[in-house]
Amino acid sequence: MRLVCMILSFAVAAMAQIDPEYVIPKENPNTTPADLKNGQQLFMAQCARCHGPKGEGGRGTVLTQPRLSRAPDDQALFQVIRDGIKGTEMPGGYALDTRETWQLTAYVRSLGRMPHETVPGDPKRGQELYQAKGHCSQCHIISGQGGSLGPQLTEIGSRRSAAHLRAAVLDPGSTLPEGFLEVRLVTKDGRRISGVRLNEDVFTIQVRDLNGGIHSFLKEDLKELQKETGKSPMPSFRGAFSASEMDDLVAYLVSLRGNQ
Repeated sequence: MRLVCMILSFAVAAMAQIDPEYVIPKENPNTTPADLKNGQQLFMAQCARCHGPKGEGGRGTVLTQPRLSRAPDDQALFQVIRDGIKGTEMPGGYALDTRETWQLTAYVRSLGRMPHETVPGDPKRGQELYQAKGHCSQCHIISGQGGSLGPQLTEIGSRRSAAHLRAAVLDPGSTLPEGFLEVRLVTKDGRRISGVRLNEDVFTIQVRDLNGGIHSFLKEDLKELQKETGKSPMPSFRGAFSASEMDDLVAYLVSLRGNQ
């Protein structure tokens, strides 16, 4: 009987390592140099693909900043790493045990003590290009102003690296978020609509058209449904801006960090 109790005790202890109800302390208990080293190895294996090998950002958030908006303290950062962020491309770290999650937390926090990425270009001139030559505000919102077809850019500089932003402007299809899909459809009554898929199930599809209008269709009412994988409604600006103008535009986008 005692042996059974011991086995159960070990099983409970093992489950506690990955228990989502684990009571998270406010301060990281694993911050030794050895913890940081292991956290770096975990980061390179599981996080660098999206966040960049130095935390400079890419498809994922820029981590080289002293305060992360979704994780202002160690407790919140632990929870983000463990559970992910619903509705985003940030997955939960389900393969990590509690100690490894704290070690990764410690390493990510250390990246915030690194200097911001420096980029060439004049942000002020870049803002003028954004508004006038690029007409970017027709599709993107900054601080509540602009169109809603494209992603909001109010905090884009804290979420994407300069290299990622440059690629998004020159080759929009190369930086599409996971699950993004442009569609073209024709209804049985002859309407033609192009836009971005918002949601889809077996029987229905919801689409935002290129003017920002929202549509919902029963698939049985459609004559055609074309899915344009790897394409973006945003045009490429390759050749539209000179090299120096591109530097200025990217510098402006990098400067957009919300209320920081």
